[in-house]
Amino acid sequence: MSCDAIAAAAFLWLASSAPTPAPTQPAVVSVAQEPLFVDIVRRAAALKTEASAGAADMAGFKARIGELADLDMKGHITLRDRGGDGDLKCILKGISQDLPLKLAAIEGAGDAHARKLALDDMVYLLNDNVEVIEAPPAPPV
Repeated sequence: MSCDAIAAAAFLWLASSAPTPAPTQPAVVSVAQEPLFVDIVRRAAALKTEASAGAADMAGFKARIGELADLDMKGHITLRDRGGDGDLKCILKGISQDLPLKLAAIEGAGDAHARKLALDDMVYLLNDNVEVIEAPPAPPV
């Protein structure tokens, strides 16, 4: 066998045993700058401030919580229809379902201490609503 043939065979053998490049992952895109999610964050932050201050205008607070719950569900449906970001999609659905429950606890509080605890729970939920949208998305597993 000539040296050229041996070199060609070695080249082909080495080329066939080279590591294959890893498949590229699709880019993970944050929804934090999309108008729907910007609106959710803005409203949740404002309601968090209002709840922290005691939610004096309960009728208005109740209406705004209902609107936020609807927007969270809309965010869930938007992400579901895209077929992406399973965690955020599920979290938004959960928040949309928890907001009315936390509101009912505030309305049903029997005394000032119970009301404060219920408002604190609402503050935590509203804070979560902001943070889950603003957090950088995790890469797919």
